[in-house]
Amino acid sequence: MRFLLHCIALVTALAFTAQPAMAQSILRDAETEALLQDMAAPLVEAAGLEPGNVDIVLINDPSINAFVAGGQVVYIHSGLIDAADSANEVQGVIAHELGHITGGHVIRSADSYRAATNITILSLLLGVAAMAAGAGDAGMAAMMAGQSAAMGKFLAFSRAQESSADAAGAEYLSRAGITGKGSLEFFGKLLNQEFRYGRSQADEAQFTRTHPLSGDRITRLREVYTIDPAWDAPLDRDIEARFQRVKAKLYGYLAEPNFVLRNYPRTQMDVPARYARAYAYHKDAQVERALAEVEGLLATDPDNPYFLELEGQVLLESGRPQEAIPALRKATDLTRNQPLIASLFAHALIATEDQANYAEAEKVLRAAVAKDRYMPFAWYQLGVVYAARGDMARARLATAEQQVMTRQYVLALNSAQIAESALPKGTPDWIRAQDIRLQAEAELERERDRR
Repeated sequence: MRFLLHCIALVTALAFTAQPAMAQSILRDAETEALLQDMAAPLVEAAGLEPGNVDIVLINDPSINAFVAGGQVVYIHSGLIDAADSANEVQGVIAHELGHITGGHVIRSADSYRAATNITILSLLLGVAAMAAGAGDAGMAAMMAGQSAAMGKFLAFSRAQESSADAAGAEYLSRAGITGKGSLEFFGKLLNQEFRYGRSQADEAQFTRTHPLSGDRITRLREVYTIDPAWDAPLDRDIEARFQRVKAKLYGYLAEPNFVLRNYPRTQMDVPARYARAYAYHKDAQVERALAEVEGLLATDPDNPYFLELEGQVLLESGRPQEAIPALRKATDLTRNQPLIASLFAHALIATEDQANYAEAEKVLRAAVAKDRYMPFAWYQLGVVYAARGDMARARLATAEQQVMTRQYVLALNSAQIAESALPKGTPDWIRAQDIRLQAEAELERERDRR
C-alpha cells in the first residue's frame, strides 16, 4: 500500500508541475497597467498578436517569476518588478512569455502531462499485478522505473519549451528594435541567485530541471543578441523613467514602511523616492507626511493623473472623502474615465454619505464597469447606490456581479435568482442576472464533481 500511495503522489505532483497555480492575488493599479501595456505593445505586435487581446497581469508574489496559464495573458510577479533594474529587463521576460503563447505551450504541456501520467499509471498497474503474483521486488522496480520515465519525459519537454520561448523572445525583441541587453542582465540575476542558494550547475543535473540552466541560456542568447542590429539600440527614456516610478510605487505599497524609508531616505528628493515614501507614510498612518510627499510630486507635474489619484487616495482612506473629490475628479477627467481611477472617485462621492453625490457616483461607476467589468469593489459600490435609492433588484444584480467575481458562487446564485425574479423579463439586466445564475450553477456543479 505504501508503494501504491507513493505512485499516486507522483501523479499528483505532476499535476501541480504542469499547471502553475495563481499566486496570491492580483494587483491592480492604473499607472502600472498602462506602463506594462506600453512596454509590451511593440513586442506583442512583433509576435504577430493583436495588442488589445494580450493582457499583462501583475500578481502579488515576492518571488521572481512570470508565467502564462492559458489564453493570451502574461502573469508577472511583483517580485520580478522589484528585482529588475530596468524596464528593458522586464521586456525581455515579456518577450519570453509571448514565446510561450505563440508556441501554444500551455496546451502542449497539458498533452505532455497526460502522456507522463499514462506512463505512471501503466507502470503502477504492472507493478501492482507483479506484486499480487508474489514478485514484490519486480513490482516495485516496475513502479519506480515508470515514475522515473514519466518525470523525465515531462521535464525534458518543459526544458524544450523554455528553449523555444527563449529563441522566440529574442526574435520578438529584434523585430521590435529593442535591445537584448536587459534580457541578458536579468538572466545574470537568475544565475547569481542559483549560486547564492547553493544550486550550482555542477550540483544540479539537467534531468531534474524544468528550465535550461541559466548559464547555458545566457551563452546561447548572447550569441544571438550581440549580432542583432538592435543590440546597440538606445533605451526608451520615457518608458525607463515610468518604470522607476512604478517600481518605487509598488515597493512603497507592498514593503514594510521602515524598509521603504531606509531604502528611500528623506534626503532623496527624486520622483521615485517621493512616490515610495508617500505610500510608506500612508501605510504608517502619517497622513500629513504622506500629503507633503504628494505635494512634492505635484510640484514637478501638476497635471499628472497618478499623482492626483494618490492625493485623493490618501485623503479618502484617511477619512476625508470631501477633500479627496477635487483631485480624483481631475484625475478621472485627465485619464478619460480610466476605470480604476473612476471607481476610486465614485468611492469618495459615496463615502461623503451625501445623497446629492450619488447620482454622479452611479454615472461614473456605470461608465467604469462598462469599460472594465472585472472590478468587484466597483460593483459593490454600485449596489450601495442602487440600494440607497430603493432599487433593490439592481442592487442584487450588482451584488451578484461582485460575488461571482470573488468566487462566492452560493451567494452569487442566491443574489442572481432574486434579481432575475424582480427585474422586467427580457431586459438587458434580466438577461445578465440569468447569465450569472447559470454561471454560478455551473461552477457549483464543477465543485461537486471534484469532490
